[in-house]
Amino acid sequence: MTKAAFSLSALVGFIGIVHLSPALAQTRREGASLTDRDRTEIQELVTHYARALSSCAAEEYADLFAPGTGSFASSIRGEIIGRDKLIALVQSEPHCITTPPGRPPGNGPTVVVTSSAEGVTGIADLGNAGRYEDVYVKTPKGWRFQTRNVITRQEQTANFTAKDFIALRRLAGNDLGRFDDVLRDTAVGKRLRSAGAVITATGDGNATGRAYLRDDGGHYEDVYVRGASGWRFKSRTYVAPGDAAPAQASAGR
Repeated sequence: MTKAAFSLSALVGFIGIVHLSPALAQTRREGASLTDRDRTEIQELVTHYARALSSCAAEEYADLFAPGTGSFASSIRGEIIGRDKLIALVQSEPHCITTPPGRPPGNGPTVVVTSSAEGVTGIADLGNAGRYEDVYVKTPKGWRFQTRNVITRQEQTANFTAKDFIALRRLAGNDLGRFDDVLRDTAVGKRLRSAGAVITATGDGNATGRAYLRDDGGHYEDVYVRGASGWRFKSRTYVAPGDAAPAQASAGR
């Protein structure tokens, strides 16, 4: 039997590797050009996110992201890109598969917005739960999330930021389209558990990962180390379908 995938979390929220849309590229060229109205609208976007998620308004939630390329990422969910996947993400949240679905609406955290040559970014503190790290883009329909990443308090303590998870997913090969979604059985049918490579920060400041191979049935078990030149594989182990434990490991280069 293959190893079990990581458990769900109700917390959703990160900066991901994306192809820049023309609007985002323009925002980056403009740098520090935000008005008070822009900042107000970005805060409204963050508030709308919390309300859509808590009420299980999956399509409304997905529409808060940049069309086509908008993404959400977290350590246990992987990187969720595109409207259909974002809808599936909300539909798979534990509070959204109950009857009746939903939980009391929240107003969302206050976001600290920064505009620079790097783009329009935001940090929203979630207290003991961690924080959101966002990138925003202005579209014809207003401000949207280009990326929203959640960093848990434990990950913060281990000195992880969204940029670390971006680098780790890229190292794992998440951008190559080789990895499969992981589904789980629920009372209302199969629901999304995770997409792509799932990365876990370890207490020593390093990380482990798991990624299921598309059309294969097997998966990789990875160990990553952080060095002066960035993240590297310590090992990558292929686990064949039906195997209970890694059969062979090799040092990463």
